[in-house]
Amino acid sequence: MPFALEEKAVLLQRALASAGICVIYQDPRLSITYADNLPPHFQSLAIPGGTDADLFGELQGANLAKLKQQVFETGRPATTEVDISIDGEMRTYELKIERAGGDQPVGILSVISEVTETRHREKVLKSLLRELSHRSKNLLAIIQGIATQTARNTISLDSFLMKFRGRLQSLSNSQDLITDSSWRGAFLFELAEKQFAPYWPETAGPLPISGINVHLTPNAAVHVGLALHELIVNSASYGAIAGSKPAVTLTCREVASTGRRAIEISWTETLCDPAEIHEFSENSFGKTVLERVVPSSVNGKAELTLVPGRIEYNLTIPDAEFEILRRPPQKAAMR
Repeated sequence: MPFALEEKAVLLQRALASAGICVIYQDPRLSITYADNLPPHFQSLAIPGGTDADLFGELQGANLAKLKQQVFETGRPATTEVDISIDGEMRTYELKIERAGGDQPVGILSVISEVTETRHREKVLKSLLRELSHRSKNLLAIIQGIATQTARNTISLDSFLMKFRGRLQSLSNSQDLITDSSWRGAFLFELAEKQFAPYWPETAGPLPISGINVHLTPNAAVHVGLALHELIVNSASYGAIAGSKPAVTLTCREVASTGRRAIEISWTETLCDPAEIHEFSENSFGKTVLERVVPSSVNGKAELTLVPGRIEYNLTIPDAEFEILRRPPQKAAMR
């Protein structure tokens, strides 16, 4: 059976209420003659004979009156947005305005919906896209630097590919941890475990990581990961990890640097030959990363010490690049 007119009106009112949409009808002089489903803030303001200035304030009301007059005269619908403060919070409302009455206009109908949350999400998305673009450019710059320096210090294509792929994998491992944390950074122990994993012998026992498991910023995580990769690969190729019983320790402790709170990440490696003095090539990319690239990128300082039978590397990182979780010092679990 067809609905009666009254039943249709009730259904339309319910649909309007559930959709969060309100309507305002104004006569040719833009005086309010009808309003329905208004939000609580507007209910006491939308009085018969009132104007847009009563609802949205003098400035917004004047702009709306000008726009609605154009719609009334031309018959072309218009859409606009209005920002108003309600209880100290800015709210955004979208108004779809059209002329009522066809060729013989009798008034203006405004369909109003709140879009505050939608606009907020759009702003957040734009901000995230800008941040993603910025981070992508930084990452590409790091990759470009790795490629350039690796090529500069290798004499064959095979050697370049092996070193470059290893460094890209190191960068990828760090990025995985950063991405998993929603770009908040990475814990030092997890970062070190990722870098050790391809090279640490299964028979060597637990990973030699101890001290404070600091949470590094994304920037610090990327560059500390690169430093660890160079130390670990060098050790696996020529140093302690290449031996049957690798003597390597990686520790992190809290220190003070130039009057600021900081951490010091220390790598100590005992070589198989106590008389050997390991030499990084003066122009090697690994030495450049450890002594210049990494400390500069985290606004810290670093010292690489090569003495008979030992390799020591100390990296100091200021408090802007990490967070210390207050819990007892711990050791990394076995893989």
